[in-house]
Amino acid sequence: MADAPVELPGRLAILPFRNKVLLPGAIVRIRCTNPSSVKLVEQELWQREDKGLIGVLPVRDSEAAAVGSILSPGVGSDSGEGGRRSPGGSGGESTKQDAKSWKEPIHWHSRGVAARALHLSRGVEKPSGRVTYIVVLEGLCRFSVEELNARGSYHVARVSRLDMTKTELEQAEQDPDLIALSRQFKATAMELISVLEQKQKTVGRTKVLLETVPVYRLADIFVASFEISFEEQLAMLDSVDLKVRLSKATELVDRHLQSILVAEKITQKVEGQLSKSQKEFLLRQQMRAIKDELGDNDDDEDDIAALERKMQNAGMPANIWKHAQRELRRLRKMQPQQPGYSSSRAYLELIADLPWQKVSEERELDLRAAKESLDRDHYGLTKVKQRIIEYLAVRKLKPDARGPVLCFVGPPGVGKTSLATSIAKALNRKFIRISLGGVKDEADIRGHRRTYIGSMPGRLIDGLKEGICQQPSDAP
Repeated sequence: MADAPVELPGRLAILPFRNKVLLPGAIVRIRCTNPSSVKLVEQELWQREDKGLIGVLPVRDSEAAAVGSILSPGVGSDSGEGGRRSPGGSGGESTKQDAKSWKEPIHWHSRGVAARALHLSRGVEKPSGRVTYIVVLEGLCRFSVEELNARGSYHVARVSRLDMTKTELEQAEQDPDLIALSRQFKATAMELISVLEQKQKTVGRTKVLLETVPVYRLADIFVASFEISFEEQLAMLDSVDLKVRLSKATELVDRHLQSILVAEKITQKVEGQLSKSQKEFLLRQQMRAIKDELGDNDDDEDDIAALERKMQNAGMPANIWKHAQRELRRLRKMQPQQPGYSSSRAYLELIADLPWQKVSEERELDLRAAKESLDRDHYGLTKVKQRIIEYLAVRKLKPDARGPVLCFVGPPGVGKTSLATSIAKALNRKFIRISLGGVKDEADIRGHRRTYIGSMPGRLIDGLKEGICQQPSDAP
């Protein structure tokens, strides 16, 4: 059943609403600081015991009005018929809007909304002593401006009602097309309420409105509840036909709904990516606490603590230990799934495995035993064995001298590796064979930089690690 239409007087005092639109059913709070708006509120509302209606008319900034005019003839100028230049009224009368010059022309819209004051308060600014008003207005019905004249510092318009009468509304409600549009609008609005219900706890009141308020008023109330452009607000204000109004409102509500759904999807995706590592961290902490309660940590001790004990027992020099501690502190702050965790841990494990304190047993070099070992293991090769004995003799006479590198050249199977093994036996050193067959990059020999993904130590470091000990002259 349609509610009773508002009785609209023939003339209304006009409060300009700059670049905004008040729709029927919407409630807006306005701070009036402009002299013309203050005068209007004071004479039409504050000084009257029976507060009447005022008209809220959208106005454009002059630069916005240059885009295109939707104003009726005789109304879109800065003054009405027979009127004088108007001070630039301000809808919403904020501090920024108050900076507008009063000499700026007002571009009135041809249609507005009659409103009543729900709350009115008066204030005085210090130290200027300027009077201001805060007005809470409720939009009631649409009107069309027939004539606009100045009354002192503000404007008064002769208006005509645009909304349907009670009889016309009752007849329109029987239209099948309007019934279908009403159902579509309510379904879209209910879907929007269901989405908002997950975030807010006040949407229950909105559901009550959806069930009790006539649909032609619901369209204005819903559209006024979220941000749309000024042009779209004007289009809703100009939608006098109920079918057009419901179609526009359904489109705007559906667009607002889709924007909320897309924003939620993006937010959930980002939160899911951020919370994955946090979730893993919490689960690991909980698992560790459970194992502590069950006493199962003896067999599965903390890997980082075990690595630290291994590094402490390695006996590395002070400067190396200081660097290793700094790297260990960095490792403790990282999560296992972070990119640098595995390389940092592999680096520390390598440092802990190197033979910092393990040294080969030092013994005097016996040239006679070395020659017997060479003769026993190799037939012939007289010149080669003689050169090896000379090399060992120099090492015996000058242990601190930097020995030359021996290079054995020959096809496979002639005894190059076995000769090197005999030298290691004679020197009482661990023999490590490093094959360079197929090596294409020098980094395979000297090692890769740790900044690379999958970096590995070189073959020389690997050989030193496998040797389990260092030679006496290199011991720290």
